[in-house]
Amino acid sequence: MTKHTTSMGGAMLLALALASFPAPARGAIPGVEGPSFSLTARAGFVSTPEGGSIYSWGYADGAGLMQYPGPSLLVDEGDVVTVTLSNELPVNVSIVFPGQQGVTALGGVPGALTSEVEPGGTPVTYQFTAARPGTYQYFTGTDTQLGVEMGLVGALIVRSATAGWAYGHADGAYDREFLVLETEMDPIIHELVETGRIAEVDFTAYRPVYWFLNGRSAPDTMVPAGAQWFPHQPYSCMPMSHPGDRLLVRLINAGRGLHPFHTHGQHMRIIAQDGRLLESAPGAGADLSFLRFTTTVAPGGTEDAIYSWTGDNLGWDVYGHRPGDPLEPGEYALDHGKPFPVIMPDPKDLEPGPYYAGSPFLGVAGYRPPVAGTSPNAHAGYVFMWHSHKEYEMVNNDTPPGGMMTMLIVEHPDVPVMEM
Repeated sequence: MTKHTTSMGGAMLLALALASFPAPARGAIPGVEGPSFSLTARAGFVSTPEGGSIYSWGYADGAGLMQYPGPSLLVDEGDVVTVTLSNELPVNVSIVFPGQQGVTALGGVPGALTSEVEPGGTPVTYQFTAARPGTYQYFTGTDTQLGVEMGLVGALIVRSATAGWAYGHADGAYDREFLVLETEMDPIIHELVETGRIAEVDFTAYRPVYWFLNGRSAPDTMVPAGAQWFPHQPYSCMPMSHPGDRLLVRLINAGRGLHPFHTHGQHMRIIAQDGRLLESAPGAGADLSFLRFTTTVAPGGTEDAIYSWTGDNLGWDVYGHRPGDPLEPGEYALDHGKPFPVIMPDPKDLEPGPYYAGSPFLGVAGYRPPVAGTSPNAHAGYVFMWHSHKEYEMVNNDTPPGGMMTMLIVEHPDVPVMEM
């Protein structure tokens, strides 16, 4: 039986980051715990991987810095949720909560959709009961087109009363959960707003050139959450798992366009849309769920998907087992003990990147490029790209690679999965 090993080599930057920031609880989405929240609309600057800095708006957690996207609001099914909003921006702002029933608003001034907060004005307190578990978003209901583009948007996660289930049925059971919140940005609009020329903003000429997952563009998506050099972008987007883990992927399209999101390695099973389990009748479970090679969430919408990688039907043993070796957790039994079907090339003929372990077997480090630091794939996991299937969304201001792209690392079962 092959053994898990650890080897050196790869990106020093990521190694320092991993050592610097504490991990959240296993499988948890980072955010602010409810049911009561105090948000403030503030300005700040979003960093982009090629060194850009873009003036933006966002919701801050109380006295904290503006965030892009806003703080992920984490509540439990049945909670009475209270959100108090203050405003330090030069325009009126508000919050709407799609999918929530009976939202009330106290304070502020009347607006088209809900009560609004004037610049420096009386705060508004919104209240509702989180009656149904699911994945939702919140955003400004005041000049929504401009406000969301500028960054006034965030995730609302209502956790099921049954721990470990996304909804009230075992079809939504999961081992780990990850948020994938999609946005885009046209820096010309942000420059006009920053210089006080809001009246010149023309959405008929809208041309985004930055594409974000959880507020970051690749490769910054893979830097751990809370990195100090991203003061306004605290959330990362780099899923990690073990073979056979059920990953609950909470997808939110908080932008204007369609972003066909593709997961290599395995199809996703879409079990819910817009906070509603895909069931034919109450209690039926996700009997209307479906598999997707690439899924496209409607603007303003959400989807919940289950992703689980075991290496099904590869035709060879991903661990390099002999036929008599015991099965590993999550291993695809029909391929157990089958030999690797090709001859590995000579290392002198390869130019591997920092994620390459130098071995075809999970958890086994073979040849590695001799570079300093700890590899981003220090435990010799399997790495799969997750990204938009629109090639022009995998850029940073028209420079590839970047944009809506990240990696999933499947780790050997003996290795504790890191939280990124």
